[in-house]
Amino acid sequence: MNLPAMTMDELILKNGAQAAPPHRGTIVIGEDDSEVSRYLELALRCHGYSVSIAGDGTGVIDHLGANNNVSAVLLDLAMPHMDGLETLRAIRRSRPALPVIMLSGSSTPSNIVTAMKGGAVDFLFKPVSYSDLETAIGRAVRTVGPSGKSAPCPENTVFWGTSAAMREIHDTVPDVAAGDIPVLILGETGTGKEALARHIHRLSLRAAHPFVKLNCAAVPSELIESELFGYEKGAFTGAVQRKAGLFEMADGGTILLDEIGDMDFRLQAKLLQVLQDGEFRRVGGRELIRVDVRVIAATHRNLERGIVENTFREDLYYRLNVCAFVLPPLRERLDDIPAFAAFLLRRYLGEDAPARLLTEELIAAFFDYSWPGNVRELENIVRKLLTLKQPTALAHELRRRTASPYRILAVMPDVKTSVHSARSLTLEDVSRSTEKAEAAAIVEALEGSKWNRKRAAARLKIDYKALLYKMKKLNISVKEEVTWPT
Repeated sequence: MNLPAMTMDELILKNGAQAAPPHRGTIVIGEDDSEVSRYLELALRCHGYSVSIAGDGTGVIDHLGANNNVSAVLLDLAMPHMDGLETLRAIRRSRPALPVIMLSGSSTPSNIVTAMKGGAVDFLFKPVSYSDLETAIGRAVRTVGPSGKSAPCPENTVFWGTSAAMREIHDTVPDVAAGDIPVLILGETGTGKEALARHIHRLSLRAAHPFVKLNCAAVPSELIESELFGYEKGAFTGAVQRKAGLFEMADGGTILLDEIGDMDFRLQAKLLQVLQDGEFRRVGGRELIRVDVRVIAATHRNLERGIVENTFREDLYYRLNVCAFVLPPLRERLDDIPAFAAFLLRRYLGEDAPARLLTEELIAAFFDYSWPGNVRELENIVRKLLTLKQPTALAHELRRRTASPYRILAVMPDVKTSVHSARSLTLEDVSRSTEKAEAAAIVEALEGSKWNRKRAAARLKIDYKALLYKMKKLNISVKEEVTWPT
């Protein structure tokens, strides 16, 4: 039997000398060596955890089936009847978000790799030291709640918040992550679409494999195909050697197609093929390449409108939209702002960050501001506050922005500046405001082209048929008075 430098007797004395620590959750130990399991139990109780012990994998599964309030599992690799790897796979099928830490006294590299690929969050070698156990358990349980579902860890505090909409998303994510299905994430710029995608990947069975991202709006359309699917030597000028694409790099893992609404229409057909068949050809290649990749797509655009305007394929939309999340903008989560700002202060300055910088005047200005840049803009504002240390000046600046007649119409044309109006604003209001902005742009283009619709479509950089559709929808007649949407 292997025990660490701190003996069991020392642990007993340490545990007896301490005041009873606060309860921090329940840990299940799967270990067939009674002395090792007793040592682990005492060490965990010193840190305030409740402990349940099972002598084999079957006992661990039975305990999890009868108790939902488990924070983590310590699992020995070698156990009778049902070994640790078999038990790990069974846990992942029923409790995909529950942290499992593997233990072993004589592990091979292949066992470690197999365990991590199977979903273990950590691997400890026996004899397990007191400090290593403390670190591993602390790291595991900080992202799991008593129900076994993922809870917001410190890095995600700004992302989740406490609003009802975000709590609903947070509670749904573990089930979606385990489902291994395509996910579509919708929301304005800066709402945290990439953060949500990475969180889904971390909770999925693919967590040990790559997470790869491509921003479809940041790469020229003529280069996106070679970025996604790679190319063969000689496929085009400058292709001096074969290059693997992002889909090959992400094999076994997850790929995030950010701003999917900006993807070239021609490439959408090839992406659809990958989603349907899991195979593609490199640019200039004949070899059929098969991959196993989970696709998460994100966009701030209205894809249903893109379908009507023939800029987005309908069949691709329904293939991606197996499960969709809509992230609310920050102006609909105003109650979260004080906690967000305080967290960001601590993030940059540590736990001793001066709370006095968040004055009542500044918080009131936060509430009155419409936050077109969402959480990302709030982070920039806090960084500016930390640099200048002038909350009054910053509050005045935000109020000037709020009162300015210039507004970013593409984000939210008719946002009022009071807390009440920001909370009561409806999607119908947003739709009417967007239609007004579109109608104004179309009329301006028509007037500039002397009401020649084809030239106006070229000025607007949209298809001629799309312009005719919009004119009909917005009740715009050639050389007639425009009836604005009400």
